[in-house]
Amino acid sequence: MSHSYKKIFDNNREWIAQKLHEDADFFEKMNEGQSPEYLYIGCSDSRVTAEELMGLKPGEVFVHRNLANMVNALDMSATSVVNYAVSNLKVKHIIVCGHYDCGGVKAAMESKNFGILNPWLRNIRDVYRLHKDELNNIEDQHQRYNRLIELNVEEQCINVIKMACVQERYIEEHYPMVHGWVFDIKTGKLIDLKIDFENILKDVQKIYDLTNSEWTMSKRFNKNLK
Repeated sequence: MSHSYKKIFDNNREWIAQKLHEDADFFEKMNEGQSPEYLYIGCSDSRVTAEELMGLKPGEVFVHRNLANMVNALDMSATSVVNYAVSNLKVKHIIVCGHYDCGGVKAAMESKNFGILNPWLRNIRDVYRLHKDELNNIEDQHQRYNRLIELNVEEQCINVIKMACVQERYIEEHYPMVHGWVFDIKTGKLIDLKIDFENILKDVQKIYDLTNSEWTMSKRFNKNLK
């Protein structure tokens, strides 16, 4: 066993001791179950850790990560996570968080055969195709790259909104809300893209309505939310 690998178990013992020092019942409470308010869908990049950058504790955020923070209707992993978080955990907020200097998005911009990754990267190329006029007007390649990262987050938020479990629960509870963020690795800052969730939802309804209901007529639509 290499020293670096063994260090992980040393770290684990130190973490346990620290948590028990702070709260002797910490693990008993953790064992009782979870009720997070947030679902975080982020990139698998090792530099971007959900709980740490959000300043949240274990049990406060449900996390799904994959290459370039994608939500693809054919990806059973991502869709199962969203469905469980919305229908079972009753999360109030779904966050899709990308990050600048994303290797997955950068790869999608290259004229190169990536083998088994091609079908996955094609989804990002589709985002480029949808926004090609805006992106092609950005002369600086790095700025264009970062703008595609933002647009990819926005499109994945739309993909979340298309899901039946999100639509159905929103009618009843005005939750979950969907948010798009970007993490700036150079500064450590979280940037809220401030997507217009309610207007996107109304627009999506015209084609992707899976409920046959008037979302905007929900009895709880004007409820004062926290």
